[in-house]
Amino acid sequence: MLTQEIIRKKRDGKTLSGEEIALFVERMAKDEASPAQIAAFGMAAFLNGMETEETVALTLAMRDSGNVLEWDAGELGGPVLDKHSTGGVGDKVSVMLAPMVAAAGGFVPMISGRGLGHTGGTLDKLDSIKGYDTAPTVKRFRQVVAQAGCAIIGQTEDLAPADRRFYAVRDVTATVESIPLITASILSKKLAAGLQGLAMDVKTGSGAFMSDLEGSRALARSIVDVANGAGLPTTALITDMNQVLGHSAGNALEIREVIDYLTGERRDERLHEVVIALGAEMLVTGGLAKDREAARSTLLRTLASGAAAERFERMVSGLGGPTHLLRETSALKTAPHTAAVLPDTPSTVTGIDTRQVGLAVVELGGGRRRAEDRIDHSVGLTEIAGLGEEVGPDHPLAVVHARNAADADRAAATLKQAFTTGGAATAPGPVILETVTA
Repeated sequence: MLTQEIIRKKRDGKTLSGEEIALFVERMAKDEASPAQIAAFGMAAFLNGMETEETVALTLAMRDSGNVLEWDAGELGGPVLDKHSTGGVGDKVSVMLAPMVAAAGGFVPMISGRGLGHTGGTLDKLDSIKGYDTAPTVKRFRQVVAQAGCAIIGQTEDLAPADRRFYAVRDVTATVESIPLITASILSKKLAAGLQGLAMDVKTGSGAFMSDLEGSRALARSIVDVANGAGLPTTALITDMNQVLGHSAGNALEIREVIDYLTGERRDERLHEVVIALGAEMLVTGGLAKDREAARSTLLRTLASGAAAERFERMVSGLGGPTHLLRETSALKTAPHTAAVLPDTPSTVTGIDTRQVGLAVVELGGGRRRAEDRIDHSVGLTEIAGLGEEVGPDHPLAVVHARNAADADRAAATLKQAFTTGGAATAPGPVILETVTA
């Protein structure tokens, strides 16, 4: 069948067969479909949507366009599990959660991405650790998963290559914001990692990719239905992103917050709630706990005993980082200039444009506007105020970590626009809004 006939059928709003989708993806992976044809297919799917069965077929075809990792849960000694987030500001959950699940008996081969726009990327956070290799060989990746119970790396060249080519075209043709295409892109990589269970964190709010709740619900439902339809047991939580998750944003600064969390030095309440809730879904899905309450107890024990912190260090050293990062944080770069951003008058935080907070980090050099941009891992924000908090001389909106005073001043101006203060204090809403199951 001609490639253009597959495009024509989708253009006309018809449902493609699994064979037609597989053929198109095969041609895309082999460079037998031109960029123009890929763009046309993406636009047709964007405008006309895709049935669940079509999205399942697209996901599986992109998974099978490269190598698919296989794990022997019996040989490892536990289920192979993962968690994925749609992205937000200050979202360092993956780096905390992977070693906790590993300490609870799971194995977490996590394939993560880099930040783009106002959202931070897990790989960028880990790149801030001196020596940490986010692009190891598959052999080393497997060794670290077996030895530490978890390893967080980037997408390899031979893992779902069709997705990489498709996304590059979607990114420049205004077809990124398609729920079926987002779903297939996320899940093709997760399925290629050989998982046996997945927990999804779908963000909603001013700092999320999907800012409205209805859109987040639709995405969560699509991911859960397609993942389970493709044979991967999956649940999703819809979580609030109307304020920064945790008290820091910026790569090395967020790793410091991870270390404080794992060691018990400091734990942000809302961040902790998200970590435990997602971890509980992973343990229940993997058969490591009979119910969510038992799973929560298990996860808390991994923190209290120090087992999760030990797994984190084992992962870091196994992938080339320092052996004792928890005690030797000098492996994390620090910015030379810090400045507190104060409100004009003492008041209460009543609203936050979280996307603007993320853009302040980008302005400092801690994020990307384009995929090829280089970033400064040392810069960012700490002590970020939350909704309902009193701010004033002793409690800033945030503390800026910058390369110089001029950069700090620009970021401060952006932050002041991001925060609304004044009026009566109102308690923030719940951080976990809904749970979506198969």
